[in-house]
Amino acid sequence: MPERIAVIGCGQFGTVLACHAARAGHSVVLWGRTPDEVEPLQRNRATPRIAGLTLPTSLVVTGDARRALEDADLVLTAIPAQYARAVWNVLIADCPRSAIVVSVAKGFEMGTMLRPTEVLADIGVAGERVALSGPTIATEVARGLPTALIAAGTEAAAQRVQRALTGDAWRIYCSSDQAGVEAAGAIKNVIAIAAGLIDGMRLGMNAKATLLARGLAEISRLGIAMGGRRDTFFGIAGMGDLATTCFSADGRNRTLGEKIGSGDSCAAALASMDSVVEGVDTCRVVAQLAALHQVDMPIAQAVHAVLFEGKDPREALLELMRRTTSLERI
Repeated sequence: MPERIAVIGCGQFGTVLACHAARAGHSVVLWGRTPDEVEPLQRNRATPRIAGLTLPTSLVVTGDARRALEDADLVLTAIPAQYARAVWNVLIADCPRSAIVVSVAKGFEMGTMLRPTEVLADIGVAGERVALSGPTIATEVARGLPTALIAAGTEAAAQRVQRALTGDAWRIYCSSDQAGVEAAGAIKNVIAIAAGLIDGMRLGMNAKATLLARGLAEISRLGIAMGGRRDTFFGIAGMGDLATTCFSADGRNRTLGEKIGSGDSCAAALASMDSVVEGVDTCRVVAQLAALHQVDMPIAQAVHAVLFEGKDPREALLELMRRTTSLERI
């Protein structure tokens, strides 16, 4: 059954998400914050951020929040974690109380350490809140290549999102573990930066495979301490998303790490990126959460030292390799 869908945020994934929903037969409006974002999409029906993507003729693009949100059944919010509160403080008055609000952000809010759906609740978004996460490199989704995602929330709300967005290229599973799904999506960005450091230093696939295995152990330890379920971290939202982000040439967090591993400073690497790299701010919060929950996260701590303390990536690697050996624990 067709839904009235509002997509909030016309960055890479927001635009791809809106195109997918429109092609699935829904009535879709894509909202952007500024004329610089909205007008090129309206004029060209394309975005320079994703080569070859053409917006469906049925997809409406607007900077008018009231028009975008009016009578929406589903609201898909693709605003990065650090900007969601400011944006939604403006949008909340126009958001229907009956709408299901679906967050695709992957991060934690600095200061509060809240997950994206927790930020929406804290602001006072009234409807059901669902987290949608999984391996979703935007350039691949735009080409119609297959992927699977997890819709996490109450059974009824998650199933409604599942019905609306499942298609030939999207297989959506439901989960009640919203804490675990959002924690996995956020923390894996920090491990992806580490994967990029390995690529930049040309340390090979053995090193990267080791990183993924031990990185997943860190993700699951902190995620479980935050209320997630162990099995979530070994599924699509955990291992699946982690592998994609760490290996894809289009992964922003991996790319940032690669630039730093090749010799760029963190500031220079960030300045060269054309979109938000959520793993940087997330790394700050992960360090705080690890301390709060007393969880040992040596890889995340090493990434933090490289990003914010000026530590040389090779020195950070040596410190990791020289840690006392023990039994493998997941």
